[in-house]
Amino acid sequence: MNALAATSRIIQFSSYGDATQLEAVSRPLPLLAATAVRVRQQVAGVNYVDVYYRVGRYPLPLPGVPGVEGSGVIEAVGAEVKTLKVGQRVAWVAASGGYAEHVDIDAARVIVLPDTVSFEQAGAGMLRAMTGYLLLNHYARLQRGHTVLVHAAAGGLGLLLTQWAKGIGARVIGTVSSDEKAALARSRGLDHAINYRKEDFVAAVREVTAGKGADVVIDGIGGQQVLRSIDATRSGGMTISIGSISGEGAPAEALPAAQARGVLLERPSILAFIRDLSQYRAAADVAVTQLQAGLQIDIADRIPLEDAAQAHRLLESGAVQGSLLLTM
Repeated sequence: MNALAATSRIIQFSSYGDATQLEAVSRPLPLLAATAVRVRQQVAGVNYVDVYYRVGRYPLPLPGVPGVEGSGVIEAVGAEVKTLKVGQRVAWVAASGGYAEHVDIDAARVIVLPDTVSFEQAGAGMLRAMTGYLLLNHYARLQRGHTVLVHAAAGGLGLLLTQWAKGIGARVIGTVSSDEKAALARSRGLDHAINYRKEDFVAAVREVTAGKGADVVIDGIGGQQVLRSIDATRSGGMTISIGSISGEGAPAEALPAAQARGVLLERPSILAFIRDLSQYRAAADVAVTQLQAGLQIDIADRIPLEDAAQAHRLLESGAVQGSLLLTM
């Protein structure tokens, strides 16, 4: 057996700012806690929350290490860990620290991978699949026959939500920025693609729904678009604001606008939701089941850990179709 590593390469930022703040460094590995396992990572997922960390929107103690999900092989187990063993294939989701060759994860939050789920599927899809569970099952309680509007339908989360909603039996409308992205989203089951550069998405949704609006709208863009998403939601429906790619959160007038239309406005956080261990385990179990059942995770690019800055630039460009992975 190979000797255990004494150091690990990580990506960190020492001040907030653009992607050039990300730097690769080596650091000594700490003593492994008795209730934790050490995972030698194969891949780490890249998510927009990592950008929020880097720019200081969600401040981390400096130097900060972004990365909220990954997958790999258990390299060591703490003295009190009895249910896991060295060599097991696992995944994890946590608040930060994932841009690293090694991560220490509390044993209770380790997700054992079945042989049919690859490292790439888990590393790029676990957080998104848990988010799918949170949005479509826990909040929206989506049912067969419902209509859901998914913004950024050709992004990593959008493609997953489309498949998930179609599996439930819903009709899915999605916004995209190009005909190429529309084709990709349709290949994953999207019923109606709206190129928002060419047409007004509110009017298009109303046309598709005979003037009523969608039962559920999932908006990861934020800013003033949340108001338009509310306009695209039927009375008695739900708008879910889950992010702010635009750089702005839902505006203050969003709640009164929703109330005026009889729309329920929800602003959940997957990382807040899974702080509760029982909710984490429930979401992880559903995520693994979905991945085993064939939920497809589209990998847009695989980028070496050392080039994490390039991954962030790609993500922020808005051109990515699918998910990005950092490879070790």
